[in-house]
Amino acid sequence: MQREEKQLDAALEALLQRINDLKTSIRTLLFRLENEYASLSWPSFLDSYAVISGQMNTLLKVMKNDKTPLLRNLIVLPLVLSPDPDEELKQATEGRVVAFSHDITPDMLRTKPDPDVEQRQNQFEQRASQVPPETAQKQINALNKVVNHVLEQITHSREDWENEATVRAAAAQTCVTADTHTLIAAVGLGKNLKTLPIAAPAQPGPGRAQAGPAPGKTTSTIKTTIKAASQVHPYNR
Repeated sequence: MQREEKQLDAALEALLQRINDLKTSIRTLLFRLENEYASLSWPSFLDSYAVISGQMNTLLKVMKNDKTPLLRNLIVLPLVLSPDPDEELKQATEGRVVAFSHDITPDMLRTKPDPDVEQRQNQFEQRASQVPPETAQKQINALNKVVNHVLEQITHSREDWENEATVRAAAAQTCVTADTHTLIAAVGLGKNLKTLPIAAPAQPGPGRAQAGPAPGKTTSTIKTTIKAASQVHPYNR
C-alpha cells in the first residue's frame, strides 16, 4: 500500500509540473493576443501554438505511462465543506476558489460535462444521425478535398520559403563589413587619415637668375603665410 501511495504521489507531482508548464504557455499566449495583437505575426502565433501542442502531448504521455496509476480508479471525496474562506485553497487555485462550499462542490468534482453542455451535445449528435449516409459521405469528401488543397498550398509555400532562405545563405558576399565601417569612420569622423606634407617653394640654384617682375607690373607686397606641415589636420583626431 505504501508503494502505491509513493507511485501516486510521484505521478501527481509529474502531472502538476506538466500542467503548470501548459498553463504558463496558455497564459502567455492569451496575454500576447490581448496586448500584442497589432504586432503579433501568424508564424509567431503558430510557434506558440506548437509549444502548447507539444506540452499537451507530453502530458498525455505521462498519463499513459506504465508507472502512472489508473486515475479513473481513484475516487475524490470532499472531507470538509465550509462557506468560510480558505487561504490555502485560494493560494492553490490562484484565487479562483476562495471556499470549498456546497455551491461550488458539484462543479469542482464533476466527472461529466455540465448538464446544459451535455444536452446540446446530444442535440448535435441527433442531428448528425439524421443525415443520410450518402450525403454525409459527400460532405466528408468535399471537406477532405478542401483540407488537402490547403495542405498542399502550405507545403509549397514552406518549400519556397526554405529554398529562398537557402539561396540567400549561399549568395556570394559582395562587401566586407569591416572595410565598410572603416570607410564610414574615415569620411564622417576623419579617423585614420594621414596628413600629407606641403612641398616648399623651389629656391633658385647657383647661376640661375631670379626672375624679376614683368615689365609694366608692380611687385605685390602681400605675403602669403604657409601653414607648417606639422599642424594637426582637423580630421586627424
